[in-house]
Amino acid sequence: MTARIGITMGDPSGIGPEIIVKTLAQMTPATRSVSAVVGNLATLKRADKLLGTGLKFVDGLDATDGEVPVVNVASKDQDKIADGKISAAGGEAAYRYVEEAVKLALAGKIAVIVTAPLNKAAMHFAGHHFDGHTELLAHLTGAKSSFMLLASDKLNAIHVTTHQSLKNAAERPTIERVVATIRAGHQHFRELGIDKPRIAVAGLNPHSGEGGIFGREEIERIQPAIEIAQKEGIDVKGPISGDTVFYRALKGEFDLVVAQYHDQGHIPTKLIAFDETVNVSLGLPIRRTSVDHGTALDLAGSGRADPGSLFEAIDLALELG
Repeated sequence: MTARIGITMGDPSGIGPEIIVKTLAQMTPATRSVSAVVGNLATLKRADKLLGTGLKFVDGLDATDGEVPVVNVASKDQDKIADGKISAAGGEAAYRYVEEAVKLALAGKIAVIVTAPLNKAAMHFAGHHFDGHTELLAHLTGAKSSFMLLASDKLNAIHVTTHQSLKNAAERPTIERVVATIRAGHQHFRELGIDKPRIAVAGLNPHSGEGGIFGREEIERIQPAIEIAQKEGIDVKGPISGDTVFYRALKGEFDLVVAQYHDQGHIPTKLIAFDETVNVSLGLPIRRTSVDHGTALDLAGSGRADPGSLFEAIDLALELG
């Protein structure tokens, strides 16, 4: 069987190799053989030995009988990579894994990329100055814009802005950007089989500006964007105060919340479903899902890392692919 998805190993100094091995071991043989790992084969084998999972690896995208297909990417300065240690070597390896996976996806050899966590500091040490996977993927694919969506069975949020200072994030929600974010979320849920997803847009300011008392962003930028989307037939409401909109979504009133900035969307989703939340990149010419946690360097090499988020990310990737 030929792989349908490609799982990048993330920073090899973190928990990526371990959670990948744990997740693969829980799969049915048929699913395992269509779930390729893009990373370093020697590192995977070391994780397999640590966990005692007894997986069988094969070099390439084709595997049978429960084997794990591996696209082996040689790691520069492998001897400088150590568990739990931030390094340029680890950052370079993580970058190369993603780069190779993007090439495979753009060539149509895999349908969806699933990413294990990388470390931003390590990538910066290696000379790759990106704020995270989403920005890196946009660069590698030449995408003009991208969107981060946090998905779970309990709560879903798509972000107008992500890795920016709060000061800059307050300026980013232009009419065009908010409309584009609503459209991206709407299209994603339609692809998942929801014909008319119910979308709520959170306000930027406390109480959505209280009619301009606490700021005019809702009046001048967010409300006009909502009205444009509504005229396109999208079922979208708002702006709704950020302190109530997520509660209303959790109770089933909305399928998706448009968050204006990183923490506005991340805090409620992680609070409600930390181990189940999947990070989905929208607006790219490729499909990508990811864990919604970091490299957990303090757990690397211990065998104690929880693979729950990766399992959910792979499950969604297989559904999308």
